[in-house]
Amino acid sequence: MPLIQITGVGDYLTLDQKQEIIRKVTDAVVSVEGEGLRPVTWVTIADIQPGAWGVGGNPVTANDLRAMAAAPSA
Repeated sequence: MPLIQITGVGDYLTLDQKQEIIRKVTDAVVSVEGEGLRPVTWVTIADIQPGAWGVGGNPVTANDLRAMAAAPSA
């Protein structure tokens, strides 16, 4: 029974985006482990309070993520 746990900064993703991630992650897992495991593949998404998540000693907020997502790729 696969269990996939995703943790991210709260207030960044909408409910629709989270549901899309759940569908796509489930599809990816069953493409490797077998379609028969779809009914028992669990995906959870946990939100961490914005500012309570840090990288390199700096807190990260939902606005920080939005700015990174909008920036052109290198």
